[in-house]
Amino acid sequence: MADEFYREAMKKGQREKKMCMNEGIDPYLPALDEIVSSDKIITEIYLGLMQVPTEWIVGTKTASRANAFARNFMPLLAADTEFGVKWESLCESHVEEGIHDSIKAYEYMNRYYVQEGNKRVSVLKFFDAVTIPAEVYRVLPVRDGSKEVEIYYEMLDFYECSKINYLEFSDLGCFKQIQKLMGKAPNEAWNDDDRSHFKTAFYNLKKAFHELNGESVDVTPSDAMLTYLKIYGFLDLTSKSNEQIKKSLLKIWEEVCLLEEAENIDLKEVPEEHQDNRKQNFWKKIFGDNEGKQQQVAFIYDKNPVTSGWIYGHELGRLYTQKVFDGDVITRAYDDAMDKEPQKILEQAIADGNNIIFTTSAKLLPASLAVAVEYPEVTIFNCSLNKPHRYICTYYARMYEVKFLIGAIAGAMADENKVGYLCDYPIYGQIAGINAFALGVQMVNPRAKVYLDWSCINGAEAAENRLKEKGIRIISSQDLKKPEGEERSAFGLYEYKDEKKVNLAMPIWNWGVYYEKLIRSMMNKTFRTEYESSKKALNYYWGMSAGVVELICSNHLPDSVKKLVGVLQDAICNGSFKPFQGVIKTQNGGQPKGTDGVLSLQEIIDIDWLLENIEGKIPEYEALSEEGKETVKSAGAPKTETQGE
Repeated sequence: MADEFYREAMKKGQREKKMCMNEGIDPYLPALDEIVSSDKIITEIYLGLMQVPTEWIVGTKTASRANAFARNFMPLLAADTEFGVKWESLCESHVEEGIHDSIKAYEYMNRYYVQEGNKRVSVLKFFDAVTIPAEVYRVLPVRDGSKEVEIYYEMLDFYECSKINYLEFSDLGCFKQIQKLMGKAPNEAWNDDDRSHFKTAFYNLKKAFHELNGESVDVTPSDAMLTYLKIYGFLDLTSKSNEQIKKSLLKIWEEVCLLEEAENIDLKEVPEEHQDNRKQNFWKKIFGDNEGKQQQVAFIYDKNPVTSGWIYGHELGRLYTQKVFDGDVITRAYDDAMDKEPQKILEQAIADGNNIIFTTSAKLLPASLAVAVEYPEVTIFNCSLNKPHRYICTYYARMYEVKFLIGAIAGAMADENKVGYLCDYPIYGQIAGINAFALGVQMVNPRAKVYLDWSCINGAEAAENRLKEKGIRIISSQDLKKPEGEERSAFGLYEYKDEKKVNLAMPIWNWGVYYEKLIRSMMNKTFRTEYESSKKALNYYWGMSAGVVELICSNHLPDSVKKLVGVLQDAICNGSFKPFQGVIKTQNGGQPKGTDGVLSLQEIIDIDWLLENIEGKIPEYEALSEEGKETVKSAGAPKTETQGE
């Protein structure tokens, strides 16, 4: 029997060798000593005896026996050699009682290279063993800043907590997300039950992943599991049969495939006002003609219009939409979703007949995604930025364009070369707004400094007082006015004059215009064309040229400043001028260059630095208020979004 197994194993080895040679790949086992030079290694650490994933044993420590095996660890030497006899003897031992002796291996970048026990590995791989006991020495690479190495070091931190070594992710931050999704604090240790349940769940999902031909996409089973947990949760995964897991994974397959896109967000800068008639006729044939059919649209609010200026703005947008469509669209509002069960609120909205749903906060994104997967016939939009999800679309406004104009006004009015900027949260969109404001100030008044403070640390009033104590008279504050019926405080850009606040300019979020354009794109099939023609996540990020944001100047501004703002606004709208162009210097002396000296939209969204003329910093997660922490968890900018995980 053992000799038959050896012949079969040798055939596998010969096929692997031939395939590698045809593809120009070294057909033999790689040797760690030849892969990594000593100057790329920090140190070696003895980890002790552990179970090693068999599929991650990929080579030998030295090159001395590498040529006896093909790249897949199958034997190449003849059966009558000493090597072949020993292989067959090990094979008989494994069939009769199992191989229990551990191997000795070196781990480098989450792959294992055998020092002692190559033939044991070969036999166990032939019999598809899942893990092999091994005494392991870890070889730590130099931390060179590369993505691959940074992911590896994240794995090391995760291993310290979990003692799990079989996960492999394609992107940064994933190990931290797994820790969070398992209900663990950042450095909290796992117990034996945690490890046992997780291992069972992982291998069940991995089986479903392979049955769905997961090898055809450039995504790991670990990536697929993380996507599954984000949508369904760990309890769901542990309570389903293998067939049910496979069905659920198939439902979210587009979300999994999205991970293989290097740039997985398709940013839509302007609305498609006109559509090719041929495209329109094509979609009518496929989906029918909904023209004349009344649309029912739900607006899901995390708070309510009475207590939240942000929600008040969206409610005005909903009422505008209701009016402008004059009976062709029926809208419904659902308040205080975060105080209830958001997913049930969304499901109720669908049960009420709504086929388009707008969820107006990043906090509602997880529930939006879960419901979108289960109800593919309903279109769900979430008001957030830089969120790569295939089953929902996001929308946000380029408020940084208006902030640049307000900065130019502040710079022109700052006779003491000091202006203040009061920001709510360090989230996507807000960091870009701060820097755009500072660029506007700098363009008009290169000597002026922008003093930055945060309302999410001890409240807006305390932050405003800190700016006043610095002798600052001109402050850019919250964008949105308070709901009607509440005491109105200053908003936008204002000046302290004779101990009174005098409004100078105000940014406007025209949510009604945004909703009108999105709903029309649904009704005339433009949206479906955009969705079907892209394999990426659709993020709508419109600006002043689309009419979704604008600036209102008060009569307190000099005419010369109004004229300057008008010229700049026209240039931004027609594309002849962009706020983030030219030489930009950050606080640490860096110079983001972009392409041809202009930052792209994605580069602007990803900004995690502050301009050189800004006095202040992006706050640490722990310094935020509780509401600030919750907001950052949902929509945090690069420096802060992973701190709360």
